[in-house]
Amino acid sequence: MPTRTPSEALLDLAADVMGLDARTLAARAAGSPFITLGGTFDRAARLRLRAGEALGLGVELDQLMGPAPLADVLDRAVPAAPPPLPRPSSARRPLLPGQRAALGAGESAYRVLSAELSGPLDVTALRTVLDALCDRHEGLRTAFAPYGDGVGRHVLDRHPGPLAELPDTDPVAGPVAADAVAAGPDPVAAAHSRLAAELRRVAGQPGRPPVAFALAALGPGRHLLSFVHHEAVADGFSAALVWRELLAGYERVVRGSAPGYAAAPGLDAVGTASEAPSPRFRTERLAFALDDSLRDAVDATARRAGVPHSCVLLAAWALVLGRDSGADAVPVGVELPRHPGAAPVRAVAACGARVSAACELEGTTDYFLRGVACAFGEALGRLREETSGARERGTAHALAPASPAPVLFAARDEWLPARASYGGLTARFHHAHLGTGPAQAALTVLRWRDDPLLCLDFAPAVIRRAAAVRLVAEVRHVLRALVRARAWAPVDDLLARSGAPGTAPFPAAGTVPLPLC
Repeated sequence: MPTRTPSEALLDLAADVMGLDARTLAARAAGSPFITLGGTFDRAARLRLRAGEALGLGVELDQLMGPAPLADVLDRAVPAAPPPLPRPSSARRPLLPGQRAALGAGESAYRVLSAELSGPLDVTALRTVLDALCDRHEGLRTAFAPYGDGVGRHVLDRHPGPLAELPDTDPVAGPVAADAVAAGPDPVAAAHSRLAAELRRVAGQPGRPPVAFALAALGPGRHLLSFVHHEAVADGFSAALVWRELLAGYERVVRGSAPGYAAAPGLDAVGTASEAPSPRFRTERLAFALDDSLRDAVDATARRAGVPHSCVLLAAWALVLGRDSGADAVPVGVELPRHPGAAPVRAVAACGARVSAACELEGTTDYFLRGVACAFGEALGRLREETSGARERGTAHALAPASPAPVLFAARDEWLPARASYGGLTARFHHAHLGTGPAQAALTVLRWRDDPLLCLDFAPAVIRRAAAVRLVAEVRHVLRALVRARAWAPVDDLLARSGAPGTAPFPAAGTVPLPLC
């Protein structure tokens, strides 16, 4: 039997990660980029990780998500660097880039990702897993304390997994939660509201790591377990990693095994994204569902154009934003994972960076969609160039600019599935909204395959609630027009059809529309 070449082995890995037939992928890889074969950031990160672990080969994330054919990218794979070793704790260290700005935001920089757990919960097993998870990840036991003339990091040698048990939550109406679609009693919303009120007690104690887990009973056989984390120590990608590892470890423990965690790379080895301080806005959230027929039409359009479904949703958002601007390209802020190597994908760290993707409003429908997909790869390429430039200057970490766009887009459904089952529990994930955000308007995909759900976070100081409701209707309207358009239809037709002429996409609280740049 002939020996497989490294490129052939990588193609087999890519097919497995993407759920495609290896022969079909090999036939298409010579002329199609990864992202137009259905590649997503999550799949690219998993392919990169597995290539390093199984084959000892390194593949650049921005090249995977860029415009070059997949076969060419895999041909350029080089031997992967050995994973960095964990660094001993105890010593106090200077802040990493970006942490000072995040700490300056105070409580507004806390984020919550929760799992609604159905089934018998073994709290003792849960505590065992949380302790082991904190031992594994330096980021989960990093506190902030005086250092020199300012503040520095204090990585604790030992920090038992902090689990706060909230009082039983009655299903009473409260502030709208991330996933509250229908009006009426919502115990998840009530639990999130109570957690927001007790944030300082749960995760904001001085001298302790600004992370915690909070457990609330929702009813017989139902609990809400929330991971609370400050942006100075973890980003959304890391929060999803915590949940994947937590549930897998819980399943092993309830079956009588150890959690099975090894020490993760230290934060100094990983490095974190550095950004200029981003503004914070008081925001409200409108969650809205899409019917299954529209979801299926989006998926069909994505397959036809050869892009992920998230690119179709981002394209609709860009069309809404650019409807009356007259601009040739609409800058939309996107949060991208920036991990300098394969191993750090498995480390809890603030490695996300918000950068601007220029969505060009030109060409035919499918050309436009593929251009939106390539904008992701171009943004990643800029991050890598900045990283390389920082290293050449002898700087320890890259300096990534904050996104100039006041609007954001995020596809969180790619980070975690809507549901997962481990150790006799079924977990349904909820992204809490604590009342603040980094943008004047942000469109987020919360889940997709199972009951599609999106949300619009908006700053009421800029966009009145009535205008935000109209904006949600416009997103739906443009999305339907986009998926009904033929592949060769000019995108100008979509711009002309998407709403009443002369209507600004963001009727602001004052008289000035929301700027796009």
